[in-house]
Amino acid sequence: MSFFGNLSDLFKVEENKAKVSTKSQSASGGQKPKRGFKKKSKIQRPIQTQKPQPQVDTQAIVREAQAKAREIIVEAKDEAFAIKSKAELNARKTNQQLEDKQRQLNRQLDKVEFQLDQITDKEKELSKKNKQTDEFKQKLEASKTKILQKLEEVAGMTRDEANKVLLDGVEKKISQQLAQVVRQKTEEAQLEAENKAREILVDTMRHGSTNYVAEYTVSRVELPNEESKGKIIGKSGRNIHAFEKVTGVDVDLDDSPTTVRLSCFDPVRREIAKIALEKLIKDGRIQPSRIEDTVAETKQKIDKITFEAGKKLCHAVGVYNLPNGLIQQLGRFKYRFSYGQNMIQHTLEETKIGIKIAHELKADVNVVRLGCLLHDVGKVSEEVEGSHVELGVKIAKKYNMPKNVVDCIAQHHEDEPFSGPEQMIVYIADSISGARPGARYENHEEYVERLESLEKIATSYDGVKQAYAVQAGREIRILLDPEKTKDDDVEILSLKIRDQIKEEMTYPGTVTVTVAREKKSKQIAE
Repeated sequence: MSFFGNLSDLFKVEENKAKVSTKSQSASGGQKPKRGFKKKSKIQRPIQTQKPQPQVDTQAIVREAQAKAREIIVEAKDEAFAIKSKAELNARKTNQQLEDKQRQLNRQLDKVEFQLDQITDKEKELSKKNKQTDEFKQKLEASKTKILQKLEEVAGMTRDEANKVLLDGVEKKISQQLAQVVRQKTEEAQLEAENKAREILVDTMRHGSTNYVAEYTVSRVELPNEESKGKIIGKSGRNIHAFEKVTGVDVDLDDSPTTVRLSCFDPVRREIAKIALEKLIKDGRIQPSRIEDTVAETKQKIDKITFEAGKKLCHAVGVYNLPNGLIQQLGRFKYRFSYGQNMIQHTLEETKIGIKIAHELKADVNVVRLGCLLHDVGKVSEEVEGSHVELGVKIAKKYNMPKNVVDCIAQHHEDEPFSGPEQMIVYIADSISGARPGARYENHEEYVERLESLEKIATSYDGVKQAYAVQAGREIRILLDPEKTKDDDVEILSLKIRDQIKEEMTYPGTVTVTVAREKKSKQIAE
């Protein structure tokens, strides 16, 4: 029971005691006083006797109240003691926290004072060093001035006069070299002027003969807005990765804000990718599953177009019995260019030339016809390893072409000796069609850059003495220094260079890496 509960009980006991006292007084006091004379009633009422009231032990009640009061006082003292103890404990905790905070502040103040002292010391040292530096500069300038004066006294001339004499000596020394350089540059300018004149004449004849289409390995797709790039990329790049995987082309989004570049050496795949991407952009639903469906539909459409183009080419030169697979391969010429010359136009032109020559020389016209028609079929092969001559031979053998026709394909670049007049006619017709003005266009900058890159990769290895890129960049020949290398390095170095070319360069066909190490010794006996 709490202190306030005990007080409430005590008040109730006192109240009951007062009520009991009041009742006892009323019982012992007698009758109430009369207020006047009343008329006697005719009927006399019987006198009522009062019942005796029970007596109350007031002393017991007092003792009980006193006992409860003492209990209340004891409990009140206990609660007061507990409250005091709790207050003292909270006060001690608060004092301890304040003391801890004060100690932390004192430590921080000590650190700040220590750092300020260090900064002051460093400033003093820096000022001292600056003064020493200034003094050293002054001494150095003074020493320099004295040395120059002594040199002028010893040489008998001023510094400007010495500079003039020195320049005159150098000018006399290199005058001969300057003359050689001037003559060399003059000869180079004359030679370059002649080359430029030839290029201008050839360019004039080329434009006068026919138009050409430059060979590119990229196609461009225009976007309606910059937001389309985000759709092409997709979440975490999943759309662009799916598109590149399905089409086999490289997608470049950094060319311009509203242009996408598609790069691939296979023109058919590049055309499929271009048409498919244009469809996807127009549709707006770009996602991996939709990409696969669109590319598949576009591929079927392109297959039909290429088959019709191959069929039209065969009929134009008078060939009607080729297998459908071979006709499909020839139709891929529609999207293939060789140095800017469209392969269908080149093949059609070359075949007509070859047939005409075969008629004049009484050669086998059918062999020449098929040889000219199929001589570059390896350029549209889906295989990667091998030159277009080797790949063309594989395709011809796959469709059981006659041996004379296979020889025409194998020998049209003189990779093998000519086996007959028909093979020579195919070679001549190919040269005439490709060499005429306006037929082909060579991107000289890319060509030179490819050759320089090949030679740079080869010469980057220790022990390489010389490196030459030959056959239009299809082969790199490397000569090793015999003093710095071993015979085992030939095989190892060729593998390293081959792997680096695969990783860092992009090129059509193949690149042959030839590494040679040769040591010669020459002695003269007298």
